Amino acid sequence: MKNVLTSVLMMLGVLSASAKTIIGTPDAISIVTEDKEVKAVRQGNAFVCDDITVTLSDKPDGLAFSLQSPTQPVKAVKARWNRKAQADALYLGDHWERGYGDLEWKTVDANRVMPWYYLEHDGKSTCGYGVMTGCHSFCSWKVSADGIELTMDTRSGSHGVQLGNRWLQMATVVTCQSLEGERPFLTLRRFCKAMCPNPRLPKQPVYGINDWYFAYGNNSDSLILKTVDMVGDLVPQNGNRPFCLIDAGWACIAPGKTSANCWSDNFITTGPNFKDMKQLASEIKRKGMRPGLWMRPLCAPYGAPESRLMPKYERTDSPDDRILDPTVEENREYIRTCFKTYQDWGYEMVKHDFSTVDILGKWGFEMMRDGDITQDDWRFHRQDMTTAEVFLQLYRDIREAAGDIYLIGCNTISHLAAGIFELQRIGDDTSGKEWDRTRKMGVNSLAFRAAQHNTFYAADADCVGLTTEIDWQKNKQWMQLVAYSGTPLFISAQPEALGEEQRAFIRQCFEQASKEQPVGEPQDWLTTLVPQKWVLDGKITTFTW
Repeated sequence: MKNVLTSVLMMLGVLSASAKTIIGTPDAISIVTEDKEVKAVRQGNAFVCDDITVTLSDKPDGLAFSLQSPTQPVKAVKARWNRKAQADALYLGDHWERGYGDLEWKTVDANRVMPWYYLEHDGKSTCGYGVMTGCHSFCSWKVSADGIELTMDTRSGSHGVQLGNRWLQMATVVTCQSLEGERPFLTLRRFCKAMCPNPRLPKQPVYGINDWYFAYGNNSDSLILKTVDMVGDLVPQNGNRPFCLIDAGWACIAPGKTSANCWSDNFITTGPNFKDMKQLASEIKRKGMRPGLWMRPLCAPYGAPESRLMPKYERTDSPDDRILDPTVEENREYIRTCFKTYQDWGYEMVKHDFSTVDILGKWGFEMMRDGDITQDDWRFHRQDMTTAEVFLQLYRDIREAAGDIYLIGCNTISHLAAGIFELQRIGDDTSGKEWDRTRKMGVNSLAFRAAQHNTFYAADADCVGLTTEIDWQKNKQWMQLVAYSGTPLFISAQPEALGEEQRAFIRQCFEQASKEQPVGEPQDWLTTLVPQKWVLDGKITTFTW
């Protein structure tokens, strides 16, 4: 029925056959400036208010929105389509950066912010509405009983962007309809491919070890090599070698700090527990693994001048720690130097972390709770770039400097990282201490974002924190789910927690995770936040979380 309706609308000119969209021209567009929100007037394919112009154009991939405002700072453009919602339909939205155990299908809620894209499922068919990845504004959707609203946030910091005479290509809207009998999960995978036609992916499936969930920053070069030796004989002999990712703790301790746990004076100089990072990488390779490490790109060195720093607004974690402004050229060069150094040291993977909360002052769950991505009254040093453009510039600086190094974006903006980084952390931290946290963050994120795996990036649901503090039978299930889902598997194994049973199962899971597999599909995700029934490697598996 929907396909017939779409064909009729196209013949009537309501929808364009050249644009892959079922949404059509907005019924209204409003523009938010520094002090007001006003409705624009339609003039042909444009909407105009004073000297502000929003143009719409059909592109091969969707409906493109562009903005020109030579004199007035613009904070947002809102597009509205008058369309009655189905009362019994379910809606699924995405997250700004990582999932926080709160992704779910829900009935229509006019106050619900759905970043980047959403799905509508009426029990028989599914529709998707979203924007292409790599857009130049922060885009979110709201669905009410009588309409759809897309907000394209064009702020620079918390103020309107100052474009001058340039045009800003804000976003391209793309939509999707399910095929006959197609399950919502498969529709979402097709939709993700449409939103990101050119993902950057690892050459082989990624798996390996990580020290964070048993060391929590209290690591050393000797501990790293011990963990490599500990699992060295569990690695499959199929040519796809595992990674050993050295997490926080390796870099120099900042003045006033007692450790390098998530904060260091810089990420080129090593701390007291690590002698020679180049030699360590060489030793890890000699032992049969591929070396990787963690870093925080916007952590400001001690004594950095005010001209290099972000404004000191209220922060959610460490209010006294200062952050580098990514629009300052000196900071861009420092970040590039870090990644060029890692190349010289011989590292093959880098996880970079904290950049979203460092720039915006909020975690993703706070953005969703507050209805705003950032805090009030702050600016970048450059005010002619949208915040989305600043993130894209940062990501591309890292990408260019990293060369062939695999990059994992952690606390990075999902829709902006897609196509730039090979891997993306799709959920908040799991745990080596609390099973409930692993179940909440890990299982939920994998269920509702597994469709992004190998369509946006390789979707990393985070580690198996294999420690003596968590029941092995619970962790065994989590390890099995990740290993058989086709997504990256990282095991953070405390030496004291490894017995013969654990070693045998790690060997089995490493073997599975090292080869190409179909993406795991949750079967009961329409009705629960933590799905128990999955299709893994072609078989139905039921877990007891």
